[in-house]
Formats: sequence, structure tokens, C-alpha cells
Amino acid sequence: MKIIVPMAGRGSRLRPHTLTVPKPLIPVAGKSIVHRLVEDIAKILKQPIEEVAFILGDEAFFGDDVVASLQDLAKGLGAKASIYRQDLPLGTGHAIMCAKESLSGPAVIAYADTLIRADFELDPSADSVIWVKQVDQPEAFGVVKLNNNNEIIELVEKPKEFVSDLAVIGIYYFKEVGDLKKELQGVLDNNIQNGGEYQINDGIKAMMANGKVFKTGSVDEWMDCGNKDVTVETNSRMLGFLHNDGEHLVDYDVKLENATIIPPCYIGENVVLKNATVGPNVSLGKGCHVTDSTIKNSLVQTFSQIKNANLDNAMIGNHVSYDGKFTSISIGDYSVLE
Repeated sequence: MKIIVPMAGRGSRLRPHTLTVPKPLIPVAGKSIVHRLVEDIAKILKQPIEEVAFILGDEAFFGDDVVASLQDLAKGLGAKASIYRQDLPLGTGHAIMCAKESLSGPAVIAYADTLIRADFELDPSADSVIWVKQVDQPEAFGVVKLNNNNEIIELVEKPKEFVSDLAVIGIYYFKEVGDLKKELQGVLDNNIQNGGEYQINDGIKAMMANGKVFKTGSVDEWMDCGNKDVTVETNSRMLGFLHNDGEHLVDYDVKLENATIIPPCYIGENVVLKNATVGPNVSLGKGCHVTDSTIKNSLVQTFSQIKNANLDNAMIGNHVSYDGKFTSISIGDYSVLE
């Protein structure tokens, strides 16, 4: 089994956090989005992972440190890491074809801007499985249309009239991913574009037209990381799941001085809390110092200094110095204070 991970996008909706860190490397509950996603998919599949292929953007942004992190991720699964580049943002289908040397045999394709909780068996009668989640507002999503045999017969993007309430979450299984490769090559050769881009859906539709059987796989939880608010919400939800699973989330070396941690929280190594209340639903990355502050429902990355603050629904990056009694400010591009 292979896992193919397109992750070349810059994550503009999550600025300023993605100006220096690729969105898939943003930590949620102490671990990057892409690490959580790939590891959770591997657990669901319950079979050895042969290769993890990552499709990255330009080397200036997705540099050697990113590559090393992804290689370690694959190694932890006992898998080979393959690194490909998508130099131009030409769509999901184009991104997948940038990894065409790896497109053979059974594979899962997963976009690295979402997290899931699921436990199911792949349908052996299906040529492909598209993972979906039942949603309240299907008109805001791409959805699947099913026939009487519960086979997917159509993909409909943001339907104006009701088609189904099963939203496509961006994770796909192919019994033979070479079939998708063949159809996507046709999409590229015939310059079939939607919105100026080459899309995976056109390859999938061609597979359906050739009689391939597509089934759905349902996930219990689908968590987006598209912008600041939903990423903070996803952090809170993931902390709750991990806490209920019994995972130890607070580093043993955290230094507390007149401080309280209200679970669930992730607290990284070498964190110092002084005259502070942290939690619930807070992630503090390694090296953070929090003084004279209250923080809840928030995500703080690494080596940040926070004092005199009362924060709720906050997302703070790396190496930030924040004083709630500020009189002098240095704020970069796309920053938001509300």
C-alpha cells in the first residue's frame, strides 16, 4: 500500500502562520497536520505501508528541513519516502501526476489540510473508495451521488439542488492507482481544465465512465485546517479525542509556579507557566513561557513569550513576544488583532 500526499499549496487562508511554515507542517495538538493525517490513515488501513509520496511546492518554501521531517515520518511507518515537486499551481490532478513514478498498485491519496477519526474496512468489491462525511449544508461542499447499490455514480460540486449530504473530504483509495494515472494523463493531454486547473475529479469521472466501481467510506470525524478559526477548533477537538484515548499530552518537564493546567491541553517540553491558568483546549509548543496570563481554546506554536494576556480562540506562531499591556507594536503582514 502507498500513501500519496499532495501538499504544494501555500495555505493563503491561514496567513500569517503560513508565510514561513507550510500549512501541512502547522502543529495541531502538538503534531503537524501531515504527520497526524498520514499516521491516522496508516492505522485505518491496518496493512504495511510500502511508500509515502509527498508532492511539495518550490524548494525555497518547502526546503531541506521540510523534506527531512517528511522522510522521518515515512521512516516511522517503515516506508520509503519519495519527494516530488509541483512547481506551478495547476490543480489537484496535475499535482498527483507530478508523482507519476509512484502511481502503481494500491494507494490512498490524501490532501494534507484535513484530519479525520475513522475505523472501517475497505470494501474489497470496490475499485476505489472515496471517503465522505455526512454534513448539514451539502450545498457548501462537493458531494457524491449514489445509485441503488450504494455505488458512487457522480461527483457534484456545491449542488444548488439536493443531491446527497455526503461530502467528499479529500481522501481516496484506489485498488490500482495506475488506472487514475492513465485517466489523468488523458486529462493533461486533452487540456481538460476546470477553473483553469487540472482536477482529480475529471480523472475519477473518466474511471466511472469506463465501468470502475466507486464506493464510499464514512469517517466519524472530519476536521478542517483551512483558516485560523477552524484550525483552532480542530486543535480543541483533537485534544479532546487524544485525552479520551488516554494519551499523555503534558510534558513531564513543564515548570509550574502558581499555575494551573485545565485539561485537555498539550504542553510541550521546556514550557514555563508562572501565575497562569492554561486550558481547556490549549496547545503550547516547546519552549513557550506564559506569565500572568489566562489562555483557553487556543493554539500557540514554539518558543513564544506571553504575558499579561487573557486569550480565547487565539492562534499564535513561533518566536512571538506578546504582552497584553502593549504600548509598542511590531506586526507583520496579514496579522489580525480582534
